[in-house]
Amino acid sequence: MCYHNVGETEVAKEMVQDIFKSLWERRQELELEKIENYLMRAAKFKAFEYIRNKVNRQRHDKFQFLDCSFASNCTEEQVFFNDLKEKIDILVDTLPCQCKKVYKMSREQGLKTTEIARILDISERAVEYHITRATGRLKTGLAGY
Repeated sequence: MCYHNVGETEVAKEMVQDIFKSLWERRQELELEKIENYLMRAAKFKAFEYIRNKVNRQRHDKFQFLDCSFASNCTEEQVFFNDLKEKIDILVDTLPCQCKKVYKMSREQGLKTTEIARILDISERAVEYHITRATGRLKTGLAGY
């Protein structure tokens, strides 16, 4: 199912490995009547997630590598960008320790809420709280931009 949807052998193998790892980690709490149905559905969702993330990465890369010649004043925009990035870095550094850690894992490393929760051994709700808190502070601090 994974290979059929993704078309890449190695990626499909990793997906299947992730599915079985998740199944093993949650074996005590899962009550499955038909394991085949669970595995097929998990494979379908894992493939969908991969495709969605791949499309998002491609969109991001497309905008990231746009030629600077389209801009009216590249130097001015580069200075503005550097200034904004510096301001963001300063604001992120002022966040509380756990909040800063969660924000960086989410925004800079691109980890999902569930991955962050597992790594830091906190609930997904706590991760969402920290991200909301961090983005709120950034919005307030960047109001002039």
